[in-house]
Amino acid sequence: MSQTEVPKKHHITESDPYKLDASDVQKAPTRFRERFKYLGPGIITSAMIVGSGELIVTTSLGAQAGFALLWMVIIASTVKVWVQLELAQWTIITGKPALEGYASIGPKVKGLGIINYAWIIMELCKALQRGGIIGGTAGALSILAPVIGEPLSGPSLAFWAIVTTLTVIAMMITAKYSVVERICVVAIVVLTAITVGLAAVLPMTDYAYSAADIASGLTFAIPAGALGFAVAMFGITGVGAEEMTAYTYWCIEKGYARWTGPNDGTKEWQQRAKGWINIMSLDVLVGWMISTICTMSFFTLGASILHPQGLVPSGNEMLLTLSNIYTSILGDWASTLFLVGAIFVLFSTVIGVAASVPRQWANTFGLMGLFDWKDMAKRKKWIRVLTVVIPSLWCISFLIVNEPVIMVLIGGTAAGIFLLAVVVAVWVLRTRDEPKVFRKNTVLNVILAVCSLLVAALAIYSVVKTFGIEIG
Repeated sequence: MSQTEVPKKHHITESDPYKLDASDVQKAPTRFRERFKYLGPGIITSAMIVGSGELIVTTSLGAQAGFALLWMVIIASTVKVWVQLELAQWTIITGKPALEGYASIGPKVKGLGIINYAWIIMELCKALQRGGIIGGTAGALSILAPVIGEPLSGPSLAFWAIVTTLTVIAMMITAKYSVVERICVVAIVVLTAITVGLAAVLPMTDYAYSAADIASGLTFAIPAGALGFAVAMFGITGVGAEEMTAYTYWCIEKGYARWTGPNDGTKEWQQRAKGWINIMSLDVLVGWMISTICTMSFFTLGASILHPQGLVPSGNEMLLTLSNIYTSILGDWASTLFLVGAIFVLFSTVIGVAASVPRQWANTFGLMGLFDWKDMAKRKKWIRVLTVVIPSLWCISFLIVNEPVIMVLIGGTAAGIFLLAVVVAVWVLRTRDEPKVFRKNTVLNVILAVCSLLVAALAIYSVVKTFGIEIG
């Protein structure tokens, strides 16, 4: 059988992706071009990241602070990747998703570890963020096609929020991994082309940025009044605590762990594991490059165009403010282009989280003993039910709060705080569960340690500032 035929043979519908079976094992491809055929989880993660973090918070941060926080964008987009890599490596080696690893770290109550409860708190806060994303999508649709009142009126927003939610549920109720991957790939290609293209033409417009602007953003300073955005941006920009956790489920459903197979202690298993870990590392690298390029582009657009005009996105007028990025460069007609693009990007993000979050909550309920997670039929049933319930709760949160930017900031701050718990989990899991052969690279260990310290320090800083505690 040819290399290109293998994924079809090991398709998720023909075997349980969460069960390791020696009959499913296969070696990872070694040729560079062939490796790209096995990428995908990183693309889904990028789509989840870009929709709310980069489009809303990062652009808003650039609008409020100018180039002053460029350094934070770079750090936030880079240091967390190493923690993601280590957590995903643990998943490939053990065949378990992140939440099962968190549950193995005590103290435990009702089958869950303390980090699981931290995840639950974060997810409850994240519900507001996802409600904000649905609200942003509804806002764009309301402006393009107002119904039941004027654009951005309460009835119009409510109508489109409900339509958006029902559409997501209909698409995800029986969606497979391959469906989610295809949608996210298209969304990322379109988004990257438009955003990077706009940032690239800025030097030829009235909103050109200079080398001095870039240098001013690398001074490690936080302007007065921008701290809240900076903290939330660190939690949202780049791969966050939520995406790190979700990424392990996509690695499993893509097949990395199943193709590695159960650890039988042989050198052959070690070689397979190293091969699929290399594929996963390439997948993470591609996802990191995409999200970082988009992040830098969105921040540059906000700092170059919105900041000089004193325009800071807020409330339900957020999309109208953000559309100034397009109209300032291309003219008034580009407002429609922006709104269509915003709908596309935000909707793809909702698709990504609507696919991943029910899996994680189902896994959590399984760990609590409410059902047998290893029973694939029961697992699918729980995921389907939660796919209806959870997005509906996000929609309700938007209809009640109705402040997309604030809702996204709350979710981002919670994610920044949860990063500290993930860093602790990663070091416990790798030390306890991973064979020493996978921890021998001194250079990578040092990089992971430095990045973990940076993530932990910023997470602690997020905690104390969130609760109004003064440092020094």
